[in-house]
Amino acid sequence: MRDDKLLTKIAALLRQAEGTDNPHEAETFMQAAQRLATAASIDLAVARSHDPAGRKSTVPVSRQIAIGEKGKRGLRTYVQLFVAIARANDVTVDVAGNSTFVLAYGFADDIDTCETLYTSLVVQMVAASDAYLRSGAYKGEEFSRVVTRGSGWRSRKVIETKPLSPITARLNFQSAFAERIGERLNEAREQARADALSADPDEATRPSSTAVALRDKEIEVSDFYRSESKARGTWQPSSASAGYSEAARRAGDRAGRRARIGADREFGGTRGALE
Repeated sequence: MRDDKLLTKIAALLRQAEGTDNPHEAETFMQAAQRLATAASIDLAVARSHDPAGRKSTVPVSRQIAIGEKGKRGLRTYVQLFVAIARANDVTVDVAGNSTFVLAYGFADDIDTCETLYTSLVVQMVAASDAYLRSGAYKGEEFSRVVTRGSGWRSRKVIETKPLSPITARLNFQSAFAERIGERLNEAREQARADALSADPDEATRPSSTAVALRDKEIEVSDFYRSESKARGTWQPSSASAGYSEAARRAGDRAGRRARIGADREFGGTRGALE
């Protein structure tokens, strides 16, 4: 199981990523932190597969995580960021209808990892989008959205193009930022899994013990989610009527590529909604 020394090492890598102005160094530290977090999660899964007592004492949990206050605009992109992080760390998420909180389902250590990454990245996402708006780069751009014209049997959906507003620019920027972060974390996760499988002494005889442990973990989390979740419907980060801006999304994607994956808190601490 993961101990304090390992968590401290992960947190140190994250702080190094946050503390450098060199984007290549930040990327290296970020990838190392996610790979270490994934490797630790794999080690725990393998250990539990060989220890019946460990299976009973370490089980999936659910945890409510605050995203923001009711009525605050843009909470859906905050949720989108958390969901992207969760997918890279074996955590399943239910979203409140008003996006003020999420329910995370998975092993406690994996949820801790998600909260730590989110705590740093949501602040960076908001700061980057604020800087984008202050720069005025969105002015003169246009966005497209789907609107309904007419009523009854004469109604039809058309694509409407308008000047890009600040709120639409922000939402598109943050949505693209979240998507890019998810891709970066998933790449690091897949590399860590590949490394673990290649190092497994049973790799020559399929299926390997590591592969079986990971599959068992996925099934356990999935079964726990089905038994505990009361969610209805499917959550979507945005709708066609919200508006789409290619320029704002390109800017958000660039910011997501440059983002430092870091945190100023240790794993396991309490965290609240973004102020």
